[in-house]
Amino acid sequence: MRRINNIIVVSDTHSGCKLGLSPPSFRLDEATVVLQSPLQAKVWSMWKEFWGNWVPMVTKGENYVVVHNGDAIDGVHHNNVTQITNNLKDQRQMAFDVLSPITKNPKCKGYYHIRGTEAHVGKSGQDEESLGKELGAIPDENGNHARWELWLRMANNVLGHFTHHVGTTSSAAYESTAPYKEMVEAFVEAGKLGNEPPDFIVRSHRHRSIEIKVPTKKGHGIALVTPAWQLKTPFTYRVALGRTSTPQIGGFLIRSGHEDRIYTRSKIWQIERPNEVRI
Repeated sequence: MRRINNIIVVSDTHSGCKLGLSPPSFRLDEATVVLQSPLQAKVWSMWKEFWGNWVPMVTKGENYVVVHNGDAIDGVHHNNVTQITNNLKDQRQMAFDVLSPITKNPKCKGYYHIRGTEAHVGKSGQDEESLGKELGAIPDENGNHARWELWLRMANNVLGHFTHHVGTTSSAAYESTAPYKEMVEAFVEAGKLGNEPPDFIVRSHRHRSIEIKVPTKKGHGIALVTPAWQLKTPFTYRVALGRTSTPQIGGFLIRSGHEDRIYTRSKIWQIERPNEVRI
């Protein structure tokens, strides 16, 4: 059987948040219907464009697997009041409504779900475990449908490592530091134990995307951090790097080519700044 050589990665959809990814309308418990805000509608159109046009284009119509790299729901966290509902059953259902058309696409030949931040997805990622099972995520060797990390080998013997968290920074000058360190540390750990190092690593959590490439035997090793599908939250304004930044919305393709070479493509939208006030 031919191996899959395309991986589509998204993360940080935060369904259940008024600033997260939400379908056009959703029926809550006790029959309350909620609609998208204007900005949520804009992000939803990007989601439809991403899966309907961009993914078929960059995969060249070939099959692919999907990895959701954590924080599919927003949860009830940090005493926030930005949730549409604090009913986690409703939040999981909203995430299911968003993601199930993706997993049911005939071109999607496998779906993997990574557990995100416990503040969002429950202790030990229990809410993402329930969601992953409902979505038919491929289980790990212990039968868990959502996992903390994933070692994924794709076509042409390319090996990747996925987990949600990565270090953050309040300075744009140091955005590359944590993902580069992750890649170096993966090489060191593999060397110490005589294991094969990953050809690429994928992290999320920051809601800001970056990609780093270094020369390796296979051409180059890659460390990338995915963008998100959530708008600017109140927490963002407490972070120096976030106060003047705009949300980065989108995802990545990872593709294995000839001679074990790895290629990536990203689709990242920027949400425009608020309107200027003239005096």
